[in-house]
Parts: sequence; C-alpha cells; structure tokens
Amino acid sequence: MDAGVSPALVHYHFASREDLLAEALDYSYTRAGDARISDGEPVGASHAERLRSMIGQCLPSTESLREDWVLWVELWLRAVRHPELQPVAEELYARLHRWFADEIASGVADGEFARCDPDEVADRTVAMLDGLGIRNLIGDSSITLERARRTVESALARDLGLGERLPAPGSGHDATRDAQRTTGRAGG
Repeated sequence: MDAGVSPALVHYHFASREDLLAEALDYSYTRAGDARISDGEPVGASHAERLRSMIGQCLPSTESLREDWVLWVELWLRAVRHPELQPVAEELYARLHRWFADEIASGVADGEFARCDPDEVADRTVAMLDGLGIRNLIGDSSITLERARRTVESALARDLGLGERLPAPGSGHDATRDAQRTTGRAGG
C-alpha cells in the first residue's frame, strides 16, 4: 500500500472505507486549520484581508490543497451512496461555513462591512468556492485559479457593501469608512 502499512492493519483500525475516508477528511481539515492558524495574518489585518486569504486557502492552488479537494470530491460521491457519511459531510461543511460566517459577522460588528446575514453570505461564498474550485480541479481551462479567486472575491465584496473588489492588502483602502458611508452608521 502507498501508506506503507498492511491492508490488515488498515482494516483493524477502520471498519470500512467510509470510516477511513471520514478520518482522512477530518485530518485534512484539521491540518489545513492548523496551517491557517500558524500562518496567521499580519498584525492589523482587516476582516476583508482575512477573507481574501481564506478564499485563497479554499481553492486548489497548491499540491496539498489539490489533494484535499480530491478527498472532498470522494466525500461528495460517497455521501450520496453511503448515508453513514452524510453526518461527516455535514460536520465538515458546518466547520467551513462557521469559519466564513464568524469572520463576516466580526467585520459587520466592527463596522468594516455593511449589515448583512453572515450565514447567507457564507453559504453563497462556500457554494461559489465549491463550484469554481471543482471546475478548476478537473482542468476546465475557462476557470483559472485567478478567475475563480476574482469571481468569489467580487461577489463577496458586493455582499459586504465594499463595491466590486475586496481591498488589496496594504492598499490603504478604509473598508470601515466605506461600510459606514454605505450603511449610514458606525459599528454595523
């Protein structure tokens, strides 16, 4: 086996392929989360800058992220055929959704973004990442990583009252001032 262990050892620890896939996905998501935390954002990063970084971390832009995407595709297919995997898929999506919704809610609370429903915006963002990410993963030449990133960022910027683009890091763009002007109030 590629993992360097015997099939018997794998069967000893995992009752089924679905159990092995669930564990691999949980490990992958946790590893990616640990990398996000250790990489961190620069001190003083805005919520928009963090969202921009999050989008980049959710597209198949590196070999490691492409491997994670292959696991997600496997989960999608298996969850349809094996109902016991549906709770695994639901939990992983809940974690991804919460990551985005929490950042959006913080940006609204801090007055950086216009008032919105963070859960709805997070759902749309995750759905766009899924759709564009899978098209890039399968080699659709019309969806480059840059196009996928730009499309998701533009839609998210509009949802958050930031115009057509998320501010670039270090652009000097005052998202808080713009959100206050858009909503007519400070503090979201």
